[in-house]
Amino acid sequence: MKVNANDTHSVGTSASAIGASATPLVAPSSANSRLASGLLFALISAGAFALSGPFARGLLDAGWTPGAAVTARVSLAALALAPVALIALRGRWYLLANRGNLVRLAVYGAIAVAGTQLAYFTAVATLQVGVALLIEYTAPAIVVLWMWLRHRQRPHALTLIGAAVAAGGLLLVLQIFGGVQLDVAGVLWALGAMVGVAFYFVMSADTDTELPGTVLAGGGLLVGAVVLGLGGLVGVLPMAVTDAPVELGGASMPWWVAVLVLGLVTAAGAYVAGIAAARRLGPRLTSFVGLSEVVAAVLFAWLLLGELPNPVQLVGGALIMVGVVVVRLGEAKISR
Repeated sequence: MKVNANDTHSVGTSASAIGASATPLVAPSSANSRLASGLLFALISAGAFALSGPFARGLLDAGWTPGAAVTARVSLAALALAPVALIALRGRWYLLANRGNLVRLAVYGAIAVAGTQLAYFTAVATLQVGVALLIEYTAPAIVVLWMWLRHRQRPHALTLIGAAVAAGGLLLVLQIFGGVQLDVAGVLWALGAMVGVAFYFVMSADTDTELPGTVLAGGGLLVGAVVLGLGGLVGVLPMAVTDAPVELGGASMPWWVAVLVLGLVTAAGAYVAGIAAARRLGPRLTSFVGLSEVVAAVLFAWLLLGELPNPVQLVGGALIMVGVVVVRLGEAKISR
């Protein structure tokens, strides 16, 4: 595994990173610092992603179509990260001449960025939002399975226990115990979103590349914007926008403010922070910490949409956090 030591935009390898064949000797203080910063980046990423729901809802209520909102979000994020990515590539343009890197960017942008969001928004057209989100967030189980089958990283019993606890917490947070009748097509689209999220976790954590994290994020968003734009051109994604004000939290804001938040905070910032977290923590732990996005989304919905979390949801959030801790204990057992 090769990592450029001078790359200020890339992070070091982790014991559970994809392709790792041995556990490097790392000073305890350095390992603790990497863990702390990784968890911080993961929580920032989850919180930023969680904001996308309320702001997107505001745009949709104002008359925007999901395709238009998602395309605006991804396109703006790609523009915001372009200068940073270009600076990161200065003196290393040869990285873009590498076929493997180009394929990585194409797959990341098409699946982890565009495909995931397209699948999710299509799923919620026929499924309850909670049901679609729950299906999508079974992605960590796919990550564990992938690491087991592809890299022979058999999960420790604690990892499986943590996964079960986190899943139970999600059930409480999302509260879908109401005899929901699932639409088959909607379920298939939600499963597609789940695969996209798993791609995001695994590809973001892949340190077996010299591509800086900002280049992966910026290039992926650019590819995603192109894919979504083409979807609109061929009629797959209905595109409609309005200049009506967006209502959130009892306040009114211009439409462009909501678009800026969606693009700069919930996309550009969230993707960069997520990649930084994944390269510090590895895909398995990052995917489970990412479950905190659901809890953050509930809280933001309370603040901005007036949807107050109830005690059962708070208990579910606590279970998710406990599950993350148990997964971390399982990671530590594997890395020894």
